[in-house]
Amino acid sequence: MKTQDSGTKRWKVVIPVIIIALFVGWYWFRPERLVTNRRVHEGFPTINDSTTQILESGTFHSGTHPTEGTATIYRIENGSRVLRFSNFKTSNGPDVHIYMVAAEDARDNASVEHAAFVDLGLIKGNIGDQNYTLGSDLDLAKYRTVSVWCKRFSKNFGAAPLMPPAQSTR
Repeated sequence: MKTQDSGTKRWKVVIPVIIIALFVGWYWFRPERLVTNRRVHEGFPTINDSTTQILESGTFHSGTHPTEGTATIYRIENGSRVLRFSNFKTSNGPDVHIYMVAAEDARDNASVEHAAFVDLGLIKGNIGDQNYTLGSDLDLAKYRTVSVWCKRFSKNFGAAPLMPPAQSTR
């Protein structure tokens, strides 16, 4: 009797622990985000195109996930700057952010991890055109690359090295 009782008691503890561990693992990894896409189609934030100026532009290349599209920094009519992704596409994932990285390029995870960066916030969507406002104090001479960075797993999904319009391969 005692062995059956102790076995039952053990399972009453083990089963809830397994359920909690599975829930924590699911929440941390969020596997459903690997198969769902979040589309964004933001319009360009300007009224008068004649006062819009391209400051920097670059094409995304893949890192740990296929990534494509164009990243362009515009100065718009009120003097503010906007980073715009056009024809953008990457994988979805948990806790994916957009970083401006103080490096000429970010071809691997280490180049982002060891450089200074400015976090522009969570990605708005993994597919489509989207805009990110840049602070007036962001030094474009220092922050030369845009990275799509997964904070949860420290992975560089993809990056776009930025160049002035005359040098752009756009």
